[in-house]
Amino acid sequence: MQGINILICDDDPVVHESLKIYLKNENFNCLSAYDGEEALKQIKCFMPSLIILDIMMPKLNGLEVCKEVRKTSSVPIIMLTAKGEEIDRILGLELGADDYIVKPFSPREVVARIKAIRRRIIENVADGKPSTLFFDHLEISLKKYQVKYDDQVIISTPKEVETLYLLASNPGQVFSREQILDRVWGCDYYGDTRTVDTHIKRIRAKLPQEGMNWGLQTVYGVGYKFEVD
Repeated sequence: MQGINILICDDDPVVHESLKIYLKNENFNCLSAYDGEEALKQIKCFMPSLIILDIMMPKLNGLEVCKEVRKTSSVPIIMLTAKGEEIDRILGLELGADDYIVKPFSPREVVARIKAIRRRIIENVADGKPSTLFFDHLEISLKKYQVKYDDQVIISTPKEVETLYLLASNPGQVFSREQILDRVWGCDYYGDTRTVDTHIKRIRAKLPQEGMNWGLQTVYGVGYKFEVD
């Protein structure tokens, strides 16, 4: 785990202190930002491996920071949200957050989520399948965590890349929302199947819907599949 930089973005010093104790015990390097503008500066300067991002921050809130980061980066983002703020959680996922944790939380839970994200990235790259898939004008690289269309990079979150790769690496196979959650988010994920729908919606919005010999299809009442003619 050495050399892994985790950026903590929260205006509460107690959150920083508690998380740093546990993260440093796992040999993570910790960076800190206490408002949204400082968070963006830290991200630009240090390019962290993962961001813990509170929604309620001064100057720029976490949703605004997440939206700005997703214009240029697919770095994993775990959002912190107050209990009961379901709308904020949904907005965070729509803007490209990979996971969320509800306050108050246990620092051990945050460490577990970080490890789960990194473990799935490593497992996905090493599962024996080709790391890059090629279709008509479409390239999906799990090694680079990158999607290209017509040789142009499409800014995508890690979960969007993983979801698209899962479906595209098994053309014609229907995956239920529960199966996608388990394969992409892992069995330790606490969210619900709406997360899958949100990510599929975002992927579709970034890819052409006509004129290709491939496409993401909804199998009503079951789930989703990647179909190739």
